[in-house]
Amino acid sequence: MAAGTVVSRLSGFVRSALLIAALGAGLHAELFNVANTVPNMLYILLAGGIFNAVLVPQLVRTMKNDPDGGEAYTNRVVTLAATFLGLVTIVLVVAAPWVMQLFLSPEFDTPELAAHVDSINAFARWCLPQVFFYGMFVLAGQILNARGLFGPMMWAPIANNLIAIAMLATYLLTFGPAGPEEQGGPFTPGQEAMLGLGSTLGIVVQLLVLLPYLRRVGYRFRPRFDLRDSGLGHTLRLSVWTLLFVIVNQIAYAVVVKLATGGPASTLGEAPGATGYTVYSYAFLIVMVPHSVITVSLATAILPRLSEQAAADDQAGLSRTLVMALRTALAVIVPFALLLPLVARDAAHVIWGYGAGRDSYQNFAPTLALFGIGLVFFTVHYLMLRGFYALERTRTVFLIQCVIAATNIAVAVLLVRESTAAQTSPALVLAYGSSYLVGAIVSSVVLVRRLRADAGPGTRVPGSAASLLGFVGRLLLAALVSTAAAYVVHLLLGVLGPDPHLVVALLRALAVTTVDVVVFVLLARLLRLEEVTGVLDTVLRRLPSRRQA
Repeated sequence: MAAGTVVSRLSGFVRSALLIAALGAGLHAELFNVANTVPNMLYILLAGGIFNAVLVPQLVRTMKNDPDGGEAYTNRVVTLAATFLGLVTIVLVVAAPWVMQLFLSPEFDTPELAAHVDSINAFARWCLPQVFFYGMFVLAGQILNARGLFGPMMWAPIANNLIAIAMLATYLLTFGPAGPEEQGGPFTPGQEAMLGLGSTLGIVVQLLVLLPYLRRVGYRFRPRFDLRDSGLGHTLRLSVWTLLFVIVNQIAYAVVVKLATGGPASTLGEAPGATGYTVYSYAFLIVMVPHSVITVSLATAILPRLSEQAAADDQAGLSRTLVMALRTALAVIVPFALLLPLVARDAAHVIWGYGAGRDSYQNFAPTLALFGIGLVFFTVHYLMLRGFYALERTRTVFLIQCVIAATNIAVAVLLVRESTAAQTSPALVLAYGSSYLVGAIVSSVVLVRRLRADAGPGTRVPGSAASLLGFVGRLLLAALVSTAAAYVVHLLLGVLGPDPHLVVALLRALAVTTVDVVVFVLLARLLRLEEVTGVLDTVLRRLPSRRQA
C-alpha cells in the first residue's frame, strides 16, 4: 500500500507542477481548482464518510456471520449506492451554478467577475460527474479492503494522475503557460473543455482499474433491490452520525474555501505575494504525502482487525493495535514536520518554479513550513477515529468533529480578518493546526475512557496515553537533534542565496534532508526506537538487491 501511495504521490507532484506551470497560482488557477475540488467535497458529503468509516466493519461482520459470506449484503450496498449517486450526480450537474455559489466568496458577485463565474460554472458541469465515479471507486476499494486486498486502491490513482499529466501536457502545447495578464482572467470554452473533461476522465479510469481485482477476489455484482430486512437498516442508522460528521466537516472546509478566495486583492492577484486556495490546497497535497504513505496505509490495514477485535470485545487487543499504528505513524510524521520549515522554499522552487509559476513559487513556502505541525495533530486524531469506528461509536465521532470544526472556523475567521493578502493561506494553516490540536486531545482522552469503561472496573487496558510518554520523549529527542544538525547544514548552504538555480535548490534540499535522516536513524537505533528501525528494515527488505540476496 505504501509503495503504491508513494508512486501515486510522485505522479501527483508532476500533475501539481504542470498545473502551476500552465495556470499560475492566481485567480486563473483558483477558478479551475475550486471547481475541480467541489466534486470530491460533495462526494464526501453525500457518501464518503459512510463508505470510508462505516462500511468496512459492516462488510467484515457480514462476511463472518452471513451464510453466503456477505455476498447478498454487498450487492445490495452496491445497488443502492450506484442508484443514489447516479441520481444525485444528475441533479448536481443541472444545478451547477447554484452549487458553486455555496463555495465562492461574495466578491464574485461583482459585474467585473461575471466572465470568471461563467468559467467556474462551466468547469463545474465538466467536473461534477466525478461525484458518481469517486463514490463507486471508494466503494469498490472498500470491498477489496474487506477481503484483505489493499494494494489496488492505493495504486489506482496513478492512472488518474497519468491521464491528468497527459491532459496538462497537451494543454501546455496547445495554449501555452498563462501570461501575467491571463493569470487574473477567465478561460475560453476550449480550455474549459480540455481541463474539465481530462479531470473527469482520470476519475473514470481510476475506477475501471479496480474492476478486474473485484473478480479476482471472487466478487460478482448482481443488482439486488430487495432492501427490506436486509441488514442495511443497521448500517444506515450508524451512518446517520457519520453523515452529520461529514456535514460539519464540509461546512468548515467550505468556510476555508470562501476565506481563501475572498477579498478583492487576494482574489484578483493585485497584492504582491497574495495567497489563496491554490496555494493552500497544493501545499496541503505535498504535506499529506507522509500521511498518505504511512498513516492511511496503516489505518486501512488495521481497520478490519480493529473491527474483529471490537466484535469480540477484545479491548486490550484493540488498544494494542491502535498504539502500534500510532507509534509507527509518529515515527515518520514528527521528524518530517520539524524538517519541513528548513526545506520549504527549495521544495516549492523544485515543485512549482516552472512556466507561469516561475515568479510565484515563493508564495508556497510559508504555508508549507507551517503545515507540518498541524499534520502531527491530525495524525493522532485520524488514528483515534479508527478505534471509534471499529466500536461503532459514530455519535461520539460526530460530537468531537463539531468541536474541531467550530475551532477551525473561529480561528480561521479571526486570523484571516487580521491578515494581509499574502498571509491568507498561512493563517488558514494555523487554524487547521489549532483545530486538530484540540481534536487530538479530545479524541484520545475520550477513546481511552471508552475502552476502560468497556473493559470493566479495575481492568487495565494496555496502550493508554500514559504508556506513550516514554516513546514520545525519545522520539522528540531524536527528531530535535537531527533537525538541529540539518539546520546547521541549512545555514552553511545559505551562501547559495534564497533563489538559486533549480538544480542547486534541489541539491540543497537533498543535502539538508539527507543529514536530517541519517542523524535521526542513528539516534533512533541508539535510543531503541523500534518503530523507526522497523519501518526502515521493511523498506530495505523490499529493495531488489535485498530480495536477490
